[in-house]
Amino acid sequence: MSTPRIYLVGGGIASLSSAYFLIEDARVAAANIHILEQAEVMGGSLDGSGSPEEGYLIRGGRMFEEHMLNLWDFLAGIPTLRDPRKSVKDEIFDFNQLLVSNARCRLVKGSTEKVDVSSYGFDAHDRADLLRLVLTPEGLLGDKAIEDWFSPHFFETPFWFLWRTTFAFQSWSSLAEMRRYFLRFVHLFPEFHRLGGILRTQHNQYDSIIKPATKWLEKQGVRFLPNTIVDDVCFEVDGGRKRATEFRYVQDGVAGRTMIGEGDYVFITLGSIPAASSIGSWDEPAVQRGKEAAPAWLLWDRIAQQSPDFGHPAVFDDRLEQSRWQSCTFTLRNPRFFEFMEAFTGNVAGTGGLVTLTESSWLLSFFLPHQPHFLNQPEDVWVFWAYGLFPDRNGDFVRKEMLDCTGREIMVELLQHLKLENEIDDLTRDASAVPCIMPFAHSEFQPRKKGDRPAVVPEGAENFAFLGQFTEIPNDVVYTVEYSVRSARMAVYSLFDVGKEMPGVYAGMKDLRVLREAARAMWR
Repeated sequence: MSTPRIYLVGGGIASLSSAYFLIEDARVAAANIHILEQAEVMGGSLDGSGSPEEGYLIRGGRMFEEHMLNLWDFLAGIPTLRDPRKSVKDEIFDFNQLLVSNARCRLVKGSTEKVDVSSYGFDAHDRADLLRLVLTPEGLLGDKAIEDWFSPHFFETPFWFLWRTTFAFQSWSSLAEMRRYFLRFVHLFPEFHRLGGILRTQHNQYDSIIKPATKWLEKQGVRFLPNTIVDDVCFEVDGGRKRATEFRYVQDGVAGRTMIGEGDYVFITLGSIPAASSIGSWDEPAVQRGKEAAPAWLLWDRIAQQSPDFGHPAVFDDRLEQSRWQSCTFTLRNPRFFEFMEAFTGNVAGTGGLVTLTESSWLLSFFLPHQPHFLNQPEDVWVFWAYGLFPDRNGDFVRKEMLDCTGREIMVELLQHLKLENEIDDLTRDASAVPCIMPFAHSEFQPRKKGDRPAVVPEGAENFAFLGQFTEIPNDVVYTVEYSVRSARMAVYSLFDVGKEMPGVYAGMKDLRVLREAARAMWR
């Protein structure tokens, strides 16, 4: 094995998968790999925490599909917690053979009317706009927003409600990113209204992915450094040559610096979707925070000042009113809500999708996952989560902004939308709800242009790489776990001689059968 020291800044899935590919493909000694993370635990956006007594927390959910090849290659090498002979990939695929996604109720109008989404509701103008978007090269779109391209009718279609709530797009989101999503997921277009082809983990993603991955990496000898904030990385930029020379950090309140020696490397996760998240409770709202509470963004700001090739973080982190959203995780000791929703939707928990209340001022969507959703969840406890795309608006029943609401108030708003106001006392008894404000949750969708996101390995970079959702990976789509893992693999394969090729991004547009079925869906 080679003996370089590798420093991975950030403890999310990008760094964890980087460590895996460094060990398995680059043959780097695991003991020379250091993962520095500001939090107490690894995982980044793939989180899951809490207890039945205090309430559980999931800041958001992730969906998967079969063509996320880098993710599956990574998870194929990670044993499950329960059976070391079985990989996490196999566990996920086996689980989804038992519980197949087939959402029968995605949109609810009023409180009891299930919207028919078998037709996406396009008119001739919408179809022409979609076709024109697909045929327009990304470079010509610049930093246009979605609302700059489509007519008002498009934003009233069932498709737009499905699209925006499934992927968390807003009308002001990047048009270029929406185009990438169309191209990348065109094979899912015919069954998008049912979420056909979508895969999920058996439990929350922290228990299902992060825990087994960190356990395997620890067993190999990788060094984890939690409670460590890297607040600056210094570079030597000389013409076309770029080299990281040192990084500065604060670990458990003590400042330090590490020189990056000859033969050493540093991989830096840029930005952060869950940065500056704030947590409330049943009786207290979450407190809004900004970039001053987000070391990952402050770090990128400092890095970007050293070279124009290191991206423009202000494009993504200076528009909090457009990038924040709010979720809430509910822990119940009464099965009544699950029974009601299973009967109403026709879906057993875990087989449906997000249920969106189309007339909610917050645009509330919620999802009932397969139970138990946590490894330590008792049989008499039920957990689900919801989020609002417009948390800065007043509720329809609780006349406050979602941002200012307690967990109980968010649950009351949801129950009243579903005409369960007569059962509020019973349904909220012994319940808990944990609201969470994420000021950067939409930041990766901000309109951008070429150069705003740096390359994974910038031109001339000798000993460093950038990772994560804010790097530029041609043709792939952000806000997916695959994007982070692909960036990790690109970094390793670019800087080390691994003798292997990267798998390409799935291109369903080259399959005539896929195109035919997608066209039929557009004309339903």
